[in-house]
Amino acid sequence: MIGFRNASKDPARRRVRRLAGVGMVLPLAVSALVAGSAGTSVASPGTGPTAVVSMGDSYISGEAGRWKGNSLTNSGDRTGTDRAWVSGNTYDPAKVYGSTAGGCHRSDSAEVTSAGAIADVAVNLACSGATSENVFRASNGGVVFKGEAPQADQLATVAAADNVKVIALSIGGNDLGFADIIKECALDFVLWGSYCYDDQQYGVDQKMDAVMANVGKSVDEIRAVMRAAGYTDSSYRIVLQSYPSPIPRGAENRYTQSDWSRLNSGGCPFWNRDSDWARDSLVPQIAGRLKGVAAAKGVQFLDLRDMMQGREVCAKASKLVSSSAPASAKTSEWARWIDSSETQGPVQESMHPNYFGQLAVGRCLNLAVAQPANSASSCKNTAGADHTGMFLTSAAP
Repeated sequence: MIGFRNASKDPARRRVRRLAGVGMVLPLAVSALVAGSAGTSVASPGTGPTAVVSMGDSYISGEAGRWKGNSLTNSGDRTGTDRAWVSGNTYDPAKVYGSTAGGCHRSDSAEVTSAGAIADVAVNLACSGATSENVFRASNGGVVFKGEAPQADQLATVAAADNVKVIALSIGGNDLGFADIIKECALDFVLWGSYCYDDQQYGVDQKMDAVMANVGKSVDEIRAVMRAAGYTDSSYRIVLQSYPSPIPRGAENRYTQSDWSRLNSGGCPFWNRDSDWARDSLVPQIAGRLKGVAAAKGVQFLDLRDMMQGREVCAKASKLVSSSAPASAKTSEWARWIDSSETQGPVQESMHPNYFGQLAVGRCLNLAVAQPANSASSCKNTAGADHTGMFLTSAAP
């Protein structure tokens, strides 16, 4: 069995050692790799190949793109879910993440590459685990991350080589401590038998204003780079996006909270009360604040809070992949479960949109680019459909 899902007779404390031992490090992945390859000739605003660029963290870099749903099978191709499978029990994550395997995790299915033909070139500058200071220019407080220059400085190179038309930004989750929130809520389910929502909500509230100020600064840094490269603000668009919920509401979870099935089978060890808080309070709170930043900075907003409704880890409307239920974007989960023992890959992939989810987010970006550059939209899925069923509505208040 996998990660949390190794049904053992041992008490909860062993499960917690396994959980805490890996630190539940779930870095949000946003990378700095050219997914298409920047143009070979020097371009200028309005000339050269058009480009769409992604910047930020793991929710846009492509973290978890290795997986086509979740399966309890640990051998071979994991019932068809493991895109890194080579043969036998040999796996090569570079098949999905290229040279960023084990680092930024820029997958071949990342949002910017899954968005379709919205530009000639797709450039992924996002990196798993990135925070706002990894986006800022080095001259204005930016910090090198995983051996790469701050993303705004990398953007300067892209802006000089290509005619940048769209910059998609996902940032703030790591600043708020998503990984720690997930860890603490899981530990409260596995070990303490208590809820996490109250303490975690307090911590989020204490950080929120400063985090949103840094998100706003990230937008300013992007603007500064583009202006220095000769672009006017109206010659391209910035799409600031929010985060999807990887877990369902308590009533929408297919596993009971009264036994260890959420831990051992589903990979979603959270109480109903905490699940409801995350889905209906935390995720909307963050989305609302990001929408406010987008409005204040005059950029487009893409709300992803409902993007995986019914497709979350453990959702009743979806199912695990098995020999009788093949991997399918129509029936499988769209997010990676928590694999704390790392028996199917690194734990940093947990709680991120998987291959199916990334195709869906890419479709959301494609639809958003067809909207006015100062619009605010919410992207949702059509029940029972694949990523082609994504559609936009007006963003919630």
